[in-house]
Amino acid sequence: MGDIPVLQGREVGFWHWLDDGRIQCDLCPRFCKLHEGQRGLCFVRGRLNDTMVLTTYGRSSGYCIDPIEKKPLNHFLPGTPTLSFGTAGCNLACKFCQNWDMTKSRETDELADQASPEDIARAALTLGCKSVAFTYNDPVIFHEYAVDVASACHAVGVRSVAVTAGYVTEEPRREFYRYMDAANVDLKAFTERFYHKVTGGHLQPVLETLEYIKHETSVWLELTTLLIPGENDSEQELNEMTQWVVERLGPDVPMHFTAFHPDWKMMDTPPTPPETLTRARKIAMDNGVRYAYTGNVHDNSGGSTYCHSCGELLIGRDWYVLGAWNLTDDGQCKSCGTACAGVFEGPPGHWGARRQPVRLSDHRVRPA
Repeated sequence: MGDIPVLQGREVGFWHWLDDGRIQCDLCPRFCKLHEGQRGLCFVRGRLNDTMVLTTYGRSSGYCIDPIEKKPLNHFLPGTPTLSFGTAGCNLACKFCQNWDMTKSRETDELADQASPEDIARAALTLGCKSVAFTYNDPVIFHEYAVDVASACHAVGVRSVAVTAGYVTEEPRREFYRYMDAANVDLKAFTERFYHKVTGGHLQPVLETLEYIKHETSVWLELTTLLIPGENDSEQELNEMTQWVVERLGPDVPMHFTAFHPDWKMMDTPPTPPETLTRARKIAMDNGVRYAYTGNVHDNSGGSTYCHSCGELLIGRDWYVLGAWNLTDDGQCKSCGTACAGVFEGPPGHWGARRQPVRLSDHRVRPA
């Protein structure tokens, strides 16, 4: 693993002094309590010279243009490219982490590219991206960098997307989502047992984040649940989860049920059978979820969008490639006129399934 790098970084907020001389990070529900030179569990926020610093501000593990559907967001500017990036570290400890090389890395191991918020906004504009996505690791832990990037993007007409586990406290939550246009939140399970045992966190703060986004902001919201055999895929849990979503968030919040593959510390757990995803989608729709999807498997029906009123195929999808399109420019079903929930602006994009790495350096943009 090597030695822990010397702590350095940009001064940030969301902390306070404790009576015993430590400082407490107030960004997420872990509330890490730190002596001088110590880092939080996320590894990228720490105490230096009696203040809190973020070690990853302005640095990234790399940039890539992805289809927006890969986030996954199926109802937010479909078919368009999004400039995606992450940093390092995470404030959860998921045993199944499928980006563990990034989330569990020490930032000097992975952060090879540097860019200011303005660099990223200009790059997105130059590359024809409709949005910038904070993804690969959770933007909660690089809060200040994400907020500054989102602000710079808005100044040039580019949207901001958060891909997050929603594990954040009230004050930073309010500030963060003032700058976001869309979010996909991982609702990793619907039991406290799973969150405590498998992620090292708690369920309730995530539920509070979901209700806040839906009811207190204009952010477009979609949910993802990675179904792990024997852990969070029981019929009872899926019933309780999807009923809660409809009752507390409403029927129009899309839900994505995605397939687990063995990774990180769960190599002995088998992959998710496709029929488990199909079953979860059916349970969700039976409970009133209007838009439920299967992911990480080849399932045209489970990946497509249908009108909840007349049943017409609205958006056909083959993985990340759009096919049939039966929506008006403002998102209404061409057959019956019922609005499809989401953010639709004109004809769909045609980015498809391409994944294009790019480098941002010296204020220039060039293909990788």
